[in-house]
Amino acid sequence: MPKQQLNASKTHSGQGLLWLFGAILSVQGFGSAMTEAGWNTSFGVAGLLRAAHVPEWGTLLVGCGGAALLATAARRHYTKGRASRRP
Repeated sequence: MPKQQLNASKTHSGQGLLWLFGAILSVQGFGSAMTEAGWNTSFGVAGLLRAAHVPEWGTLLVGCGGAALLATAARRHYTKGRASRRP
């Protein structure tokens, strides 16, 4: 495999991981916070954080971390697309 193709595949998998972890953390963080507020029960990240004696707003931090990863992935995707269209 040529070196250029190898480098492109490495950056592509890293980009995919940003999207994946961003989505997982956003759903777990914000979903856990909404479930705990609405039904007074915790699951997933919220359950683990409660067991570790983290305050209730800890799940919101997890969700914000996921949103930050999604924003980073979107920014990289957008700038990569613009760079490839330049002459």
